[in-house]
Amino acid sequence: MKMKSVCATYADIISTVEFNHTGELLATGDKGGRVVIFQREPESKNEPYNQGEYNVYSTFQSHEPEFDYLKSLEIEEKINKIKWLPQQNAAHSLLSTNDKTIKLWKITERDKRPEGYNLKDEEGKLKDLSTVTSLQVPVLKPMDLMVEVTPRRIFANGHTYHVNSISVNSDCETYMSADDLRINLWHLAITDRSFNIVDIKPANMEDLTEVITASEFHPHHCNLFVYSSSKGSLRLCDMRASALCDKHSKLYEEPEDPSNRSFFSEIISSVSDVKFSHSGRYMLTRDYLTVKVWDLNMETKPVETYQVHDYLRSKLCSLYENDCIFDKFECAWNGSDSVIMTGAYNNFFRMFDRNTKRDVTLEASRESSKPRAILKPRRVCVGGKRRKDDISVDSLDFTKKILHTAWHPTENIIAIAATNNLYIFQDKVNSEMH
Repeated sequence: MKMKSVCATYADIISTVEFNHTGELLATGDKGGRVVIFQREPESKNEPYNQGEYNVYSTFQSHEPEFDYLKSLEIEEKINKIKWLPQQNAAHSLLSTNDKTIKLWKITERDKRPEGYNLKDEEGKLKDLSTVTSLQVPVLKPMDLMVEVTPRRIFANGHTYHVNSISVNSDCETYMSADDLRINLWHLAITDRSFNIVDIKPANMEDLTEVITASEFHPHHCNLFVYSSSKGSLRLCDMRASALCDKHSKLYEEPEDPSNRSFFSEIISSVSDVKFSHSGRYMLTRDYLTVKVWDLNMETKPVETYQVHDYLRSKLCSLYENDCIFDKFECAWNGSDSVIMTGAYNNFFRMFDRNTKRDVTLEASRESSKPRAILKPRRVCVGGKRRKDDISVDSLDFTKKILHTAWHPTENIIAIAATNNLYIFQDKVNSEMH
């Protein structure tokens, strides 16, 4: 277990976490518009305890606050999403976005510098040509490692509403970005135009009944993508069918149980995140109280439903009053699609084993998370008898929430963002999570 921590200010609050395709790099974005990249240390026989630790590799300012003078709106610098591109050469590339502008960044290493120019001195100034009496061949000399981050492309003016998700296509040439009402398809090499592939904006905004909450490309089929809505439905679209994918290929929706109908039903059914499984066979969705696994071949209902914090069902009124009911929790698959993870309140996060149907509640906090400490399962009790370490539902801290989580693509390493702290946990003993 490794914890990265900084002094808490609004700008330091982590707003997105993402491993790259090998898991060697981990990027976080924060509300101050910064991106911090962590690199995994190589294994060392001399320091076995330090193997697999992630240390800061590079930090850069991705976005600055802007002002839209036409609409008199301030555009926050907060990083909404980061997505890594598959590595094509020695350099790494990632996309980062705030509410309006998507940027493509290139991350390169430099550990050599050229020396011995004929026309320049060591400081780079031009020499007096009359002093140049012989020619020499410049040579590359070793230097301290420098990580350089450069903006390669800026994709602006594509969205009227706030961007909530970006997803890189499996063709490695295109990506999509989604806001509340539209989804755009971009080519990674072209910044001045994008194709609108979904538009759910009604002619009269008073007729608006739902918004897009998240979207993602299929991991293997470049023509398929899914988007979720605030009404709890998923729409699978096929770009081969038509240029504008307003007519979905499949609609995944669970009929509402009339016995559970309440004032809050529509709010808590809104899907906050959707993720394809690595196999491409399933989709994982998170709403306010549950995570659900959907089979692409079955539209009528999810194949699995897991209760994240059902004990909050009786607290929905107070959660509505303090706006927590609108919190957007993310969800993640492990590398083999056998375990799923999502966040909760009180710095708790939940894991569900799909094979054994066992679940566990763990806590990411300074008190319980000393380096190399083993995490103890936590339990929330609603009433009646309390065990020794149980936590009462009335004493949960709703200001401490784990919204952003990520799972290493192949190993049992997870990254948990708890406000301004990044926790990295590793299962050292078991090859499968328990």
